[in-house]
Amino acid sequence: MTDIETFRGGVFPWEIDIMGHMNVRFYTAKFDEATVQMFGMLGLTIAYFKEQDRAMAAVHQTTTYRRELLAGELVVVKTEILDVGDKKIRFVHKMYECLSGDEASTCETTGVHIDRTLRRSTPFPEHIRQKALEWGEAQP
Repeated sequence: MTDIETFRGGVFPWEIDIMGHMNVRFYTAKFDEATVQMFGMLGLTIAYFKEQDRAMAAVHQTTTYRRELLAGELVVVKTEILDVGDKKIRFVHKMYECLSGDEASTCETTGVHIDRTLRRSTPFPEHIRQKALEWGEAQP
């Protein structure tokens, strides 16, 4: 499986909770930014969603916290595509603290491609599905 960098940033003081480490909502926000980058790399852009009247919906998400992150630390998220179907994609984001290389958190998500008019799942265009398969070296 190929992992690609999809986010790079820092932990800011306002992201720290009363326990002294980054609050879980900010892990989620950084993973969400990584998802937007991953979608863009596949061709699932804002323009695509508007022009084709499509969307993506997360139907399952599991986050694991392995190491606390503190204000001032630098983080990177790398993404692997685990599985690609006709209408769904499963991927995992892995967040690392940059200086130590420690894995801080993972977020595995299953997303479904949606026709916004019909309010139902719909197949990915073949060129997008192929990009995802090539990225993940996933089996159809």
